[in-house]
Amino acid sequence: MHVLEDTMTTNSPGAAVWTLERTTTAVVPKSFVLPLGPSLERRRLQLYLGLMLADALGIAVASFAVASMLERGIMASMVLLFIPIYWTSALYMRVYSVRALTSLRFAQLHTVYALLASLVALSFIAYLTHSPLEMSRLSMGFSFAAAAVLLASIRSVMRHYVVRRVGPTAENVLIIDDGGGPARIAGAWSVVAREHNLRPDCSDPHMLDRLGLFMTNMDRVLVSCPPERRAAWAMIFKGSNISGEIVDQDVLNLGAIGARRCDAFGTLIVSAGPLSIKARAIKRALDLTLAGSAIAFLMPLLLTVALLIRLEDGGSVFFRQQRQGRNNRLFVIYKFRSMRVPQLDADGARSTQRDDDRITRVGRFIRRTSIDELPQLINVLRGDMSLVGPRPHAIGSTAENKKFWEIDPRYLLRHSLKPGLTGLAQVRGHRGATDSESDLHNRLQSDLEYLDGWTFWRDIRILFATFKVLVHHRAF
Repeated sequence: MHVLEDTMTTNSPGAAVWTLERTTTAVVPKSFVLPLGPSLERRRLQLYLGLMLADALGIAVASFAVASMLERGIMASMVLLFIPIYWTSALYMRVYSVRALTSLRFAQLHTVYALLASLVALSFIAYLTHSPLEMSRLSMGFSFAAAAVLLASIRSVMRHYVVRRVGPTAENVLIIDDGGGPARIAGAWSVVAREHNLRPDCSDPHMLDRLGLFMTNMDRVLVSCPPERRAAWAMIFKGSNISGEIVDQDVLNLGAIGARRCDAFGTLIVSAGPLSIKARAIKRALDLTLAGSAIAFLMPLLLTVALLIRLEDGGSVFFRQQRQGRNNRLFVIYKFRSMRVPQLDADGARSTQRDDDRITRVGRFIRRTSIDELPQLINVLRGDMSLVGPRPHAIGSTAENKKFWEIDPRYLLRHSLKPGLTGLAQVRGHRGATDSESDLHNRLQSDLEYLDGWTFWRDIRILFATFKVLVHHRAF
């Protein structure tokens, strides 16, 4: 954060120029004249235009290079048609956005998504119009791969230049401290209103001019002030050509995700559900497809394990236990029974330990290989669970003699989504007994991270990563 100190210099009689000193740790103070920093808007637009032209050139080079390698011609008209389709897809997928300038991974992934969407759109257009443009699947596949690699490489090569042009955040952010709570953003400018004689006085044209001078070239301006001055600052922001924000600690305390205006009052939106209808439909389709296929494929194994459990002690094949799922509703989870019948723990008050005397011989094997969890595919088909999500815990589970929700009240946030057969915490190795509070914190942190922005491809990655941890040193 850049901390500004105000000084007054005079260049000519009667003309005062306000200058600021920008001080950072281990940096010698440096004086310069307001505005605080150069405008980044024009630089961002120049970068977007440069990236668009580079993408077009990359697509053309990749297409004709593949055509030359395969000794098959690619009509120039096809490439010229594909480029504007790609630009449209790229704009829709935020390939040319502030986020793409600041995150190389985001830029590269969304570039590939835009290429794929453009390829599908081009094929659809050619089919509908009975276009004479023809290209073999082999050429199309190689062209897509070559273009994806080339465009991703362009962003990697240009990363240093982008940072040099617009900085690591690609935005100018100003924080005005007017006596409110602390607010810090990495790379932001910070001024103390009292030290710079800044007041939200709408009746003083000179003060408005001074405030406008400070906000020149800023993309975002935040002010931290007492509640009685928020309305005045809001009016200042509404009359300025910037994105203005009022710091409010209640937003953080309540976990607000937005605001809404009603007829006679306003509200802070503190919950909206982690998934949209579209996302829920995609996730459910994935669950039904994979869970149904897995049960059919694994049926010989499931029947064999059931027979072994039955033959060992004559007890029930399945272990049933109440657990808490989405919307805090209780449901019955299914597992292969791995403990002796008289010692089953319906509430889960006692965590399973290594060399636990309650576990049978068959149970020890199926727990170590995670086979005991396979009946939960039935829960997935029933809709109680999903393939990927926060793992459901027994309602009596404890860590250091404390219930999970007593250790961290955020624990209840896990119930906003269906529990999963596997999850982000499990692939990171956070499984097994919760001997200490840190065991719970590690799991909870991963679960909350999973809830923050679900994507189809992240579920796929977690499912593939699960195969690496089926046999685990904490699976006992």
